[in-house]
Amino acid sequence: MTVRKAVFPAAGLGTRFLPATKAQPKEMLPLVDKPIIQYGVEEAVASGADHIILVTGRGKNAIEDHFDVSVELESFLETRGKTELLDEIRKISSLINVAYVRQGEPLGLGHAVLVTRQLVGHEPFAVILADDVIDAAPPALAQMIDVFNKVQNPVLAVERVPQSDLQNYGVIAAEPAGPGVYKILDLVEKPAPGQAPSDLAIIGRYVLTPDIFPMLEETARERGSGEIQLTNGLKRLLRTRPLYACEIKGVRHDTGNKLGFLKAVVYFALRRPDLAGPFRDYLKTLTPA
Repeated sequence: MTVRKAVFPAAGLGTRFLPATKAQPKEMLPLVDKPIIQYGVEEAVASGADHIILVTGRGKNAIEDHFDVSVELESFLETRGKTELLDEIRKISSLINVAYVRQGEPLGLGHAVLVTRQLVGHEPFAVILADDVIDAAPPALAQMIDVFNKVQNPVLAVERVPQSDLQNYGVIAAEPAGPGVYKILDLVEKPAPGQAPSDLAIIGRYVLTPDIFPMLEETARERGSGEIQLTNGLKRLLRTRPLYACEIKGVRHDTGNKLGFLKAVVYFALRRPDLAGPFRDYLKTLTPA
């Protein structure tokens, strides 16, 4: 079966970006003039997944409004003759079918995936973490779906990460299964320094099969936080079927932290024909503090 549905967990509190995220979702912070989450949605659509499932929580109405039709705004732009902006606004809502599910409590990525069970149904699906904005051609998810179509098993996105940073990621032990493709032997969540089984870190893209849901239901919650970790559910799934990894070819920005967010803003501004020249000239005028 083809991958038609993409799940976007977006119920987190965004505490790293307070006070900016006190009244607006972190996913709606703009990279130049487009919110973070829209980059992921456009990637999903470009990869053939036009059924978008947004996992939201309290205070996330702005995300729902963003992907909804805005009759007043469209009418205003049309009467002012702003056709390019009108086309851009309409494209957001016209290309996708959106469904929403409330997570209730932010109980981890595994729980966010689990609450989509009824909407996903009995078909393979993608999970996209919007914090990871990936500039790639073909799109990162399309690269993964290509691997999925060949192996017919779940596929995780991975990236080579410096040894000093591996303790912040889930890391795979794996054996090569083709160019940029690996068969996963084990998954280790946030390994201690020097204990990582490889330098292949799991990043924010997954192509999963519906048998992940019973595995997540059986996964023990973390002590203290009560969270259900997706990595633990995948470890259980690995006992019953093969899992694969796809090393993504592209440029990834982790916008979930302030430095990564600022780097992404600069990166995408410099790729804009209308901004690149004057923005680059401005950057040259800056002197170190």
